[in-house]
Amino acid sequence: QVQLVESGGGLVQAGGSLRLSCTVSGRDFSFFYMGWFRQAPGKEREFVAAIGWSDDSSYYSDRVEGRFTGTRDNAKNTVYLQMNSLRPEDTAVYFCAAGRPISSELRVQRGYQYWGRGTQVTVSS
Repeated sequence: QVQLVESGGGLVQAGGSLRLSCTVSGRDFSFFYMGWFRQAPGKEREFVAAIGWSDDSSYYSDRVEGRFTGTRDNAKNTVYLQMNSLRPEDTAVYFCAAGRPISSELRVQRGYQYWGRGTQVTVSS
């Protein structure tokens, strides 16, 4: 079993930055990727980023490419999502997830078996 806890959300003005953290605990660390997804009010949950747990691979949605950067600290069992140049449309609840997605499932929810409860990010204009 794996538990994921996100932190670092908050209220920021457009153009500002936030860094989200996701700390992993539990017995099963055999997952390959940590994913970040977000869900805005009235919208479906969407893929944001995926970070390899054991390598330096990373993938981003077109909407955040160049603004968001995912990193990990295996010693702390934590992954981070550095979010720069934030826009009001980035407002959402951000979730981290862990799993063993095949390449075709890297950007979809079903590729991830474990989920955190989310952290709210609000970007004011």
